[in-house]
Amino acid sequence: MSDDEPAREPIEEDARIDALEKRLSAAQQREEQRNRPTASGADANYRSGNRVLADLLGGLLGGAVIGYAIGYFTGTNPWGLLIGLFLGIVVAFRNIFRAANKRPDE
Repeated sequence: MSDDEPAREPIEEDARIDALEKRLSAAQQREEQRNRPTASGADANYRSGNRVLADLLGGLLGGAVIGYAIGYFTGTNPWGLLIGLFLGIVVAFRNIFRAANKRPDE
């Protein structure tokens, strides 16, 4: 059986198929370039979220530590801590509002 020749001659490749394959591979390369990630670092939204979190935690913790220290040395411990926390919250929210109102290109 292996000695028998096939009844039909194999069909030669059509030039249109070759052109189509070339166009398809070029389109796939363009699509890969277009979908390739451009930046490997953190984006602006992630950085601004971290900035807000740092401002909030820094204001609260800084106000608590400074308020407790002032209350401890003056003998008015719970009031010094509460006033320090309040001022820390005010400063933290002021910084957050300032960052939220800043233009993205600055």
